[in-house]
Amino acid sequence: MLQQYDFQEPHLVAIDNVVFGYEQGQLKLLLFQRTIEPSKGDWSLVGGWVNPDESVEDAAYRVLTSLTGLSDLFMEQVEVFSKPDRDPGGRVISVVFYALINIQEHNHQLVDHYGAKWWPVNDLPPLIFDHGKMAEVALEKLRMKASRDLVGRDLLPAEFTLTQLRNLYNCIFMKEFDPGNFRKKILSLNALRRLDKKDTSESKKGAYYYTFKNIETDQFTERIINF
Repeated sequence: MLQQYDFQEPHLVAIDNVVFGYEQGQLKLLLFQRTIEPSKGDWSLVGGWVNPDESVEDAAYRVLTSLTGLSDLFMEQVEVFSKPDRDPGGRVISVVFYALINIQEHNHQLVDHYGAKWWPVNDLPPLIFDHGKMAEVALEKLRMKASRDLVGRDLLPAEFTLTQLRNLYNCIFMKEFDPGNFRKKILSLNALRRLDKKDTSESKKGAYYYTFKNIETDQFTERIINF
């Protein structure tokens, strides 16, 4: 006969979302100032409690959509953080996800309402508890994805130049990729469609705009970047 589990103390389950966006040539992270103790007022990842009637995936999605106003989001689980003393407020197990957001498309009023702010990943403020480690591990996860898949679909505008895509990759990997080699590699994937219009903001000759084809780019047989 099955019996109920008998815990000596409650274990709270939370989710924390590491939300990446790309704006003005910078890879950014969405943070908000914590509204409860401990560490009230300090900068935190976007998180919340898992309700009794939902999965951790549903909780992560609920929290993120309520903040951004977006529904069709890319999210992926990163890791479980479960050290007994990780949260000074009690025994909290946190399941971490990362998400990719098009900053131009999300609801800016909602973000402002919750007191959230986009921070460059290379210039983050001090974060509560182990949230700095969460962000670090999530960035490594993003780099692994970007080495196998074209992540620009979720971060760039619908129409973009190859230079803009390369600059995004420069930010993700924090290194400068050779323009010629990067262009050759990306075009060899046959995942982009060139448009009959150019961006002339940086040169008279201009650079063609591209858009993503409707294919599953995560099925590439070769790495985009050797990471």
